[in-house]
Amino acid sequence: MADYNISVAHLYGDLMNTYGDYGNIIALTYYAKQIDVNVNYHLVSLGDTFVDDTVDFALLGGGQDYEETIVAQDLVTKTEQLRRYIENGGPLLAICGGFQLLGHYMIMADGTKVNGIGVMDHYTTNMYQDDLTVLKGKRLTGNIVIKNNDTGETYHGFENHQGRTFLGQGERALGTVISGNGNNGMDNTEGVIYRNVYGSYFHGPIFTRNGNLAKRVLATALSRKYPDVDWHEKLTHIETETF
Repeated sequence: MADYNISVAHLYGDLMNTYGDYGNIIALTYYAKQIDVNVNYHLVSLGDTFVDDTVDFALLGGGQDYEETIVAQDLVTKTEQLRRYIENGGPLLAICGGFQLLGHYMIMADGTKVNGIGVMDHYTTNMYQDDLTVLKGKRLTGNIVIKNNDTGETYHGFENHQGRTFLGQGERALGTVISGNGNNGMDNTEGVIYRNVYGSYFHGPIFTRNGNLAKRVLATALSRKYPDVDWHEKLTHIETETF
């Protein structure tokens, strides 16, 4: 039996899991088990309460436009709890549409504007915006490689999105694009880091392909809950999966 436990909240995992984003939790669990940590999974969906002070890690994945519009209407009811969780340093991974919905708004391919919850300062336009200087009218798809400017780590993934995301105040990119398109195809940014929130357009999923990032986020979650243990040191002895 594990000596330590973390609680994982999968936000709208029954609706926002188009690209198998649940695999990020599988990857996190894989590393956790190797250091004798038990992961308790909780689905938090429509009508459910997000109890921020009981959550150690949260995942908000991506979905199709229809599901995202449904989720957007419910997500607003969780705004203050998510804001408090984020501002208190809670680790959260947001992928594609989940990344977009944490910002101010997103513009669908058909021009429909969907409001985000504004707990972070980015916004997302669509691929037909007049001010796009490259790849206007084209989806951003294909393999992508980025370099994290904080750690020097390189991350690999697959992107497939029409939205163009632009970062705002207090946000920095998850990485600089080495190859591929990134957030908008224009400024060489991919994803976002804000406090302990990581947003990205990476599918694959990102934690399964980039174990270095999975281990970093796991260490953060554990250090918040069990600060007397050197979790980074424990995880250095675990082989990192990358491909």
